[in-house]
Amino acid sequence: MAKQSRYSPEVRERAIRLVEDHVGEYSSQWSAICSIATKIGCTGETLRSWILQAQRNQGLRPGLTSDERKRLKELERENRELRRVNEILRKASAYFAQAEFDRRPR
Repeated sequence: MAKQSRYSPEVRERAIRLVEDHVGEYSSQWSAICSIATKIGCTGETLRSWILQAQRNQGLRPGLTSDERKRLKELERENRELRRVNEILRKASAYFAQAEFDRRPR
């Protein structure tokens, strides 16, 4: 079950675009981020993480894109489930093998 985001993708894109367009008007990128973040109602760190992820998605920064990150989470979830199922099957196999061994010969 995916976590519901408090901000729509449109709000995120607009905030990122505002920072990119107005960064020259501030003394640093961080001051631009803090100023715009308060206007849209999020924290500066939240907006900074959106900007970093957008740069990764565009290939401007190393790291996993949003699609790759989503796929990785799906694979990890599937891997956990398969490990759990294998453990159950291994224990069931051992249980029935022991029951067969304990059974009296005719």
